[in-house]
Amino acid sequence: MDQSVVVARGLGKRFRRYNPDRPWTFQEWLASCFRRRARQEYFWSLRNLDFTVDRGRTVGIVGPNGAGKSTLLRLLAGIGRPDAGTLQVNGRLSGLLSLGAGFHSDLTGRENVFVTGVTSGLTKQEVAEKLDEIVEFAELAQAIDAPLRTYSTGMQMRLAFAVAIHVQSDILLVDEVLAVGDQAFQRKCLARIDRLKQSGCTIIIVSHDSWALRELCDEVIWLEQGRIRQHGPADDILTRYSAAMNDSARLRAQRETISRTPQDHPVRQTSSGAVLRTGENRFGSMEMHIADVQILDRYGVPSWNFNIGDLVRLEIEYEAPEPVFSPIFGVAIVDSEGQVHFNANTPNDGMAMSIVKGRGMMRVEIEPLNVGPGTLYLDIGIYQREWSYAYDYHSGAHALRISGNAADLSNQPIQISWSHQSLVSAPRTIALT
Repeated sequence: MDQSVVVARGLGKRFRRYNPDRPWTFQEWLASCFRRRARQEYFWSLRNLDFTVDRGRTVGIVGPNGAGKSTLLRLLAGIGRPDAGTLQVNGRLSGLLSLGAGFHSDLTGRENVFVTGVTSGLTKQEVAEKLDEIVEFAELAQAIDAPLRTYSTGMQMRLAFAVAIHVQSDILLVDEVLAVGDQAFQRKCLARIDRLKQSGCTIIIVSHDSWALRELCDEVIWLEQGRIRQHGPADDILTRYSAAMNDSARLRAQRETISRTPQDHPVRQTSSGAVLRTGENRFGSMEMHIADVQILDRYGVPSWNFNIGDLVRLEIEYEAPEPVFSPIFGVAIVDSEGQVHFNANTPNDGMAMSIVKGRGMMRVEIEPLNVGPGTLYLDIGIYQREWSYAYDYHSGAHALRISGNAADLSNQPIQISWSHQSLVSAPRTIALT
C-alpha cells in the first residue's frame, strides 16, 4: 500500500501582477482598445516544488512572509489549480485555513456549528452527536444560543477551531491558527492536534511558532521565494531556519541603524573613560541616547578588573528628550573577534518598559561572571521596541579584564537582574573638544 498521501512534482503556481494603469471605467477600457495593450506580467508564488508527505506524518511549512506557504496550503486544499507540475492528494481533507470564514453573523453559535459542520462534510446527525463536545471544547456553553454578532473575535475563533477539529479527516491542513485564544486554550488546541497525530491523521501546518512546530512536527519544509530551500527532520530544519531568520533580521537592523546614525554627533567620553565616536564604536538614531556607562564591582567601586565568579554591576544612564515607547535595553559580552560569550536584554528577562521620557538609569547586575579569562568587551545598546534599529549602541567601547579559571564555574549559569529609576541630576558624560 502506497504510504504517500501527498505527492508534488515540479509544482508551480503563478499570479497576474497588478497593473496600476488598467482601465477602471468603460470609457477607459474603450480608449485602451485603440492603444497597444501592455503585456501581461506574472509572478511565480511557487516554483518547481518536489516533495512527498507520508501517511500519519506531521509536516510543518516555514518561511518568511511571501515565501508561498499559504499558497501551497491552498493548492493542497483544492483551492485553485497548479500552473505547472502535478499535485496528488490522497484522502479526505479538512482545513483550518481561515477560521470562521463560513460563519453568518445573524445566526446563533449553535446554528453556525450545524451549517459549518455540514458544509465540511458531516451529516446533520453527526453534527448533532458532536455538538456538546464542540461547545465544551470552545468553552461557549453560556453563549452558544446567542447571535454570532454578539461574540468577540476570540470567541468566534474558538468556535470555528472547535468545529474544524471535530471533522473526521485523513489529512488536516492548518494555516497560522495556533494562536487561538489565551495560553490555556492554545495548549488545549495543541493537545488536540497531537491526539489527531497519534490517531494516524496526516497533518500539514503553516506557522511562525517554532516552539509549536518542534512539539508537533516530524519534518519541516522550508520555503524561500517560492522554492524549497530545505526539507528534513523538524529539529534540524527549524534550528537552521531560526538562525537564518535571526541573521537576516540582525542584518536589516544593522543597516537601518547605520542609516539613522548622525554623521556630526560630537565625540563623547564616559565617566569610566570610554571614548565614543559615531560611525566607529557608536551607532544609532540618538532619539534616545546613552548619556553615561559605569562599570562597578560588588561594592559599588568603579573597576575594569574582575575575577571569574565576581559580580559586575553596570549603570547605564540615558536621556530621552521625547517620549519613547517600550525601549529595549541589551547587554552583551564579546571578545575581540566579535564572538558573543553572554547576552541579555530586558524583554527576555521579564522587564517590560512602557513610555520613557527624560533622564533615567538602568542598573544591571551580572553574577557570577562566568566568561573569560582575558580582555573582553561590553556591547551596550538601547533598541526600538521591535528591534528594528538601535537608538544608541556602543560596540566594544567598554573593556573588561578578567582573570581566573572558567572551569571552576563551568556548570553554573549566569544570573542577571535589571532595575530602573528616573533621574533629575545632570548627566556625567564629558564632551571632548
